[in-house]
Amino acid sequence: MRSRAKSGGAFPPDGPILRDPGFSPIASGVTALKKSRLVSVEEYLASEELSEIKHEYVDGWVHPIGGWTLDHSAISGNVAYTLLTKLRGTSYEVFFFGARVKIEQDQRTRIYYPDSQVVCGPVDGKAFFTEHPTLVTEVLGESTRRVDMVEKKEAYLAIPSLKVLLLVESEVKGVTVYRRSASGRFETELYDSGVIPLEEIGVALSFEEIYEGAESP
Repeated sequence: MRSRAKSGGAFPPDGPILRDPGFSPIASGVTALKKSRLVSVEEYLASEELSEIKHEYVDGWVHPIGGWTLDHSAISGNVAYTLLTKLRGTSYEVFFFGARVKIEQDQRTRIYYPDSQVVCGPVDGKAFFTEHPTLVTEVLGESTRRVDMVEKKEAYLAIPSLKVLLLVESEVKGVTVYRRSASGRFETELYDSGVIPLEEIGVALSFEEIYEGAESP
């Protein structure tokens, strides 16, 4: 079942940062950069290659990614696998968690690991991140909800190429869809069952496909 609400179209490039600033040590055995010093994108990428855990980059600060529950992992995999299956043979590329997206606006840079993303057109397979996704998915968990629903949501909605953002609940069944309208503004749709149409990429996602194997919802 779907309900609809309008959402603002212009999101501030310096949307709220909801994580304490500071550099977290990248990995054991790797020389940690000084905590008080901002980190360049190049330093972040080099350290991330050697890291045992994943980090996200927000305007020079590096933050470790919180842990996932098994339900979160199942839902994330379901969405990515379903999109990959349905979009095979099309002009779209589907990337799972582990593929980063880089967002640049007004001399500000953020690099996130979305749960999945869909990119239109050929992609350089040797690149370290995408920059022009059509669709992005984030699965909400207890430890990531606040960051995903505010900081990351506003950053994603500032991507010029983005047409759809999916925020998928992992503790109850529910999906919030931010869909770009013809005016360029995003409208919000709330689903608690049924099928989510994704005309922008020519497919749809059902709740059965999203939540298969997840116990909590």
